[in-house]
Parts: sequence; structure tokens; C-alpha cells
Amino acid sequence: MTSTASSMDLRQGQAPHDERPAWRQRLRRFGHTPAPGTPADDVRDLLVPPYAEPGARLWHVLGVPPLLADRITRWSGWGGPLLVTLMAGLLRFWNLGNPHKVIFDETYYAKDAWALVHRGYEVNWDKNANDVVLQTHGHLHIPVDAAYVVHPPVGKYVIGLGELVFGFDPFGWRFMTALLGTLSVLLLCRIGRRMFRSTFLGCLAGALMAVDGLHFVMSRTSLLDGVLMFFVVAAFGCLIIDRDRSRERLAAALPVDPDGRVRPDADTGDTFRFGLRPWRWAAGLMLGLAFGTKWNGLYILAAFCVMAVLWDVGTRRVAGARHPYQAALRHDTGLTFLATVPVAFAVYLASWTGWILSPANGRGGYFRDWAATAGKGGHWTFLPDWLRSLWHYEHEVYNFHVHLSTPHTYQSNPWSWIVLGRPVSYFYESPMPGTDGCPADAREKCAREVLALGTPVLWWLACFAILYVLWRWAFRRDWRAGAIACAIAAGYLPWFEYQQRTIFLFYAVVFLPFLCLAVAMMIGAIIGPRGSTDTRRAVGASAAGVLVLLIAWNFIYFWPLYTGTAIPIDQWRARMWLDTWV
Repeated sequence: MTSTASSMDLRQGQAPHDERPAWRQRLRRFGHTPAPGTPADDVRDLLVPPYAEPGARLWHVLGVPPLLADRITRWSGWGGPLLVTLMAGLLRFWNLGNPHKVIFDETYYAKDAWALVHRGYEVNWDKNANDVVLQTHGHLHIPVDAAYVVHPPVGKYVIGLGELVFGFDPFGWRFMTALLGTLSVLLLCRIGRRMFRSTFLGCLAGALMAVDGLHFVMSRTSLLDGVLMFFVVAAFGCLIIDRDRSRERLAAALPVDPDGRVRPDADTGDTFRFGLRPWRWAAGLMLGLAFGTKWNGLYILAAFCVMAVLWDVGTRRVAGARHPYQAALRHDTGLTFLATVPVAFAVYLASWTGWILSPANGRGGYFRDWAATAGKGGHWTFLPDWLRSLWHYEHEVYNFHVHLSTPHTYQSNPWSWIVLGRPVSYFYESPMPGTDGCPADAREKCAREVLALGTPVLWWLACFAILYVLWRWAFRRDWRAGAIACAIAAGYLPWFEYQQRTIFLFYAVVFLPFLCLAVAMMIGAIIGPRGSTDTRRAVGASAAGVLVLLIAWNFIYFWPLYTGTAIPIDQWRARMWLDTWV
């Protein structure tokens, strides 16, 4: 476009391109365009965007009186997410003890959790321990012989808490994963609401996760990945709140012109200090608990730290900083590191307290006596024996993880996860007609299965949603899309480094919440932006409604495979949409 044409771009309420303040020209280079009706120079609305509220016309069409409409709007920020969470909780806690079996890797984590909360370290159980646990309702002697385990203790302590309260049985060892799965829906609703400034889209993101089969199954099984997912979502939410709070403080520090509009200020943008930022410290705590559950929390810790610093850069740029990167490096990066990395490692170390306090004479945790026996001598003897023993243990665990290549029937390559190429069967039985819920009039045997399979329509739609958020981030510089893409990448991409390792699709539950955010964001775009014509919004809302109903129907259709409900074998075969699911 020529300079003459640019000078004619006199949109109402805006100066010509070549006359706009430098800070606004910089923002336009990063994809910002002021919303219609927004004062073009009011930085407060850029730093702290307002929440969307239903228009008066919607309430009028629904026949809601104005006073009641105002109350609904004021309470919907919590009321909507709580209703979605209630639905998710009812689904997850319904018949939680069924199947009354030790399914899949519960054989490790349920018993390890029980030993941890009683001994402080994991132990070797008898081969028939699973049968004894179920027959005696958990009333059995706990061995003292230490076992070699390859995952940190936080997730097992979480599972053990449920066992202490409700007993050493299937309901007890699944209780905490069901609780955290339910609470993760609430967190996602609130996170989506804060990111999109829309209660509807936030509740939609949470509702999508509530009806996802993989999240549902993982919430009803005592595995570590569901616990890890909760802490990751909680850390992400803490960082989102910190972003909002810091931008609010910076907006309050900027000058106000005679018309009451907040204006950018280069000195403030370059020198403002955000202070201690407690929500960022809370994120460090959550990331430490994630790292203390499974080691892949380290990748998420690194990605979230980089993301938080880039948010600070963007915040200072909007405020008018001349050198936002230098300012963020000088004032923000050091505190971000202190609030996350040291805190996370301190939490990780603290999670080993039970192992550290166990006897070092060969009767404590595995390798607890290493420094006093095989580890004598060397250059590090000035360190405490427990620390050297723990370091040796961690080194051995690392070697185990990177060299794990034992074939497994349900292992899968991460390339296939996003399209649900190879789900994992946690439990399968073939009851005869008239037994274990199999209809008496069934012509042949039935199938009872718990299959860790995401709701197919949701996951396949998420493939397009990922492309959408990548496009939105690359060409519109939408920070929300960038944050979602970062979280998906942190939970997903590291597994491509270990494609020869024995890995499983259910690891994807860690980034599933962010897939739901991506789908919600894409559905919001399908509905149409505020200010669209009635026809555009009606068509968009209809299309979005069809997609959401298809996802809900798909979850209901696969319900028997998520809950171990007996169905005739021909109905089970009808649900095996891909040959690789069998």
C-alpha cells in the first residue's frame, strides 16, 4: 500500500497509520486491532480486557426479567462452572468401585500407595497380594522388604490419602483420582473463562473435558497420569491469574489523560516492578508436585517458565516499554526463576521425606543404604549419605526410563495419539449370558471392558483445533492461542524423543485439558465474534451446537467401554471403529 493510500485510512476514532503513536504501531505488528467501540488509546482495555456479558436482547427472548438477568450474570462466573463440575463429579463417582478388581497398573500404584502411607517407602508384595486385598478388604500385613520403583512418590501419596480415608479397596484407591479429575473440570472452566473473557466458552471447555472418555477413565483408575494432569492444570491456572493480576497493577501505575483514558508510558513500562507475585509462587508449588508425580513434569516446568517470561514481555510492550525484552530480563526473569524452579525442586525433594527418614541399615527404602555400602569413597563424600543415596537412586531410575523397550500389547507411538490410534485396555472379561450383567437372552457371550479411549469426535475435532490455534498464534499473535499451543507442546512433543521406548496413549491425558481449550476457542470462532450479523451468529451457533451434541452423543455411545458395563459381543464389535482398537 502506498503512503497516499495509507493517509486516506481515516477510520472513525483512529488516527492515520503514519500518525498513530509508535506504541500502537508496534502492537499492530503483533496482530493487535482495537475492538469495535473501544477507545483506541485506552491501554487499560488492552491490559485488562472486560468480560463478555449476554446482551439484553438474549434475556428478553428468554423471557428473563431484568433484575433476575442481572443476578444470573453476576453469579454465572461461579455458578456455571460449579454446575459443569457437579455433572462431571456425578459421572466420575457413580459406581466408582466397579469393576471390583485390580485393573491394569493399579496393581502397582494402589499397593505402593498403601505402603507409602504406612512405611514411608514402597515394598515388595506377594504374587497373590491382589486377591488377598480384595478378599480381606485390605486387611493384610504390609511387607517390609523394599521395592525398586521408578516414579516419584507424590502421586502415590495422593492415592494413599484416599485409601486411608475410605479403605484399601477399589473405591478407596480410586477416590482421589476421581476427586482430582472432577476438580480439574472446575479449574478448566475457570481458566477458560479468564482466558476467553467468556463464561460460556469457559464452561464449554470444562464440559468437553467432562465428557471425554480418556479423562473419564483416568479419573476412575488409580494411575499417576491423572494426578499429574491435575497439578499441570492447576499450575497453568495460577500463571493465568498471575498474568491478570500483574497487568492490573501495571495498568493502575500508568498515567491517565484528562479524558480518563489510561495512556502508555515508556518509563513505567521499562521500570515497573511487579513485586513478589504470590500466584507465580503457587505455580512453582504446583509444578513441583507435578514433577514429584512423574518426571515429564520437568518439561512442563521449563515450558511454563518461558511462557511466563514472554507474557511479561508482552505486558510491558502494551504498556509502552521501549525495550520490553531487556526490561523483562532485568526485572522479571530472575524472580520468575526463583518462584518456580527452586520451589519445584524443593517440593520434589520434600516429597521423598518418608524414604529419607527410613532406616539406612538395609531395612529402609530401596537404595537408602547405598552411600554407606556400595557408594563409599569418591569425591562427593562431604554430602549427606541420604542425598548421595537419593542421587544414585535417581540416576538408576533415569537409566531405566530411557532404556525401557520391553514390548507391550498396547504400546503406541506418539504420532498416533492425537487420532486415538491405539487405546489401552485396562480390563476385559467375557461373561456368559445371565452372569455379571450379561443379558440372559444374549445369543452369545458378552464383553466387559474398561478402555482408555478418548471420545473420538472430540479428539478428531481437536486435530483441527490445534491447527486453528497455531494459525491464530502465528498470524494474529493471540496470546491465548500461544498459551494453549505451548501447553499442548510441553505435554506432547517430548515423547517424540523416546519413540523407541514403551509408551502409551493414556500419557496424553496430561495435555488433554488444553485440547479442550483449543476446541472451545475454535467453537467460539465458529459462533462468530461480537457484532456479527444475526444471520452469521445463528448459523455459527447452529453449527457449534451440532458439534457439541455429536461429542456428547459419542461419549454416551462409548459409555459401556468406559465403565466395564457388560454388552453383547456384537455391540462391542460395533464400537471397535478402528482395527487397532481391538
